Amino acid sequence: MLEVKPEDIEKKSFEILTSKMDENRLKFYTEDELLVVKRTIHTTADFDYQYNVIFQNNALQTLKDCIQSDAMIFTDTNMALSGINKRILTGKFGIESLCLIADEKTIEFAKKNETTRANAAIDLAYQMHKEKEALTGKKIPIVFAVGNAPTALIRINELLDKYKPDFIIAAPVGFVNVIEAKELVKQSNIPAIICDGNKGGSNVCAAIINAVLLQLAK
Repeated sequence: MLEVKPEDIEKKSFEILTSKMDENRLKFYTEDELLVVKRTIHTTADFDYQYNVIFQNNALQTLKDCIQSDAMIFTDTNMALSGINKRILTGKFGIESLCLIADEKTIEFAKKNETTRANAAIDLAYQMHKEKEALTGKKIPIVFAVGNAPTALIRINELLDKYKPDFIIAAPVGFVNVIEAKELVKQSNIPAIICDGNKGGSNVCAAIINAVLLQLAK
């Protein structure tokens, strides 16, 4: 059994997971991209993420730029929201991430339009974004972090003629419409980090954002 001080546990974990990664994949990503991939592995203990994380259209730099430009960040679950490092996101950058899935307006909108709450939350997120831009008089990036509901990604795609997000984390987990929804994001060419295939989750969304926040905080 390893004797590790509490403050060294994360460091040791990353050393172990790095030693177990496919050496060819270590060369596949840039240094900063690799930090994101490693954090998804660290969060899930699943080495498949070294093969299925896709960085699309200058993804990492775009997400950094969004965060540094007072982006509005919307998650599709409260679990993803709670996992985001608020000490950095709010404390350093003054950004409040949001999840509208349980909001009363979302529930009412979904019932009225006979749609899912994840679907309704996208519409309301765009509405809030539009109102904030009008109030501040400046361009504000909008970021969606989707780790559970493929319907959210489908709705984003349906609204592309009207609204186009600045960035997407496309990581819904599951089997129904998950792969198809991620394919829509690939085809859109919107800057995105995509967890290809059926894997993903709220914890993965938070891990990706945190990996970028930690890079920016250094």
